[in-house]
Amino acid sequence: MGGFHIFDLLVIALVGLAIFGPKALQSMSRKAGKGLGHVKEAKDKVMSEMPLEELSRVSRKVPMNPQQAIQMLMTPEEKAKDD
Repeated sequence: MGGFHIFDLLVIALVGLAIFGPKALQSMSRKAGKGLGHVKEAKDKVMSEMPLEELSRVSRKVPMNPQQAIQMLMTPEEKAKDD
């Protein structure tokens, strides 16, 4: 079960095209792309301002797959602080 496949994205695009029409879908896609660009810029700015030690400590807490994310959500905070 690892994320989206090209067929899934194609089905989503076709459903969006059928519901909203080509101009609205193009506009929504452009806005989503710009929004993701702003998020990336903000992330890069925060990452450049963080000290290296803080960055490595934070990166250890980022889940690398959905199973790790679920495990982290189900783990009590006290155990997470011990790590």
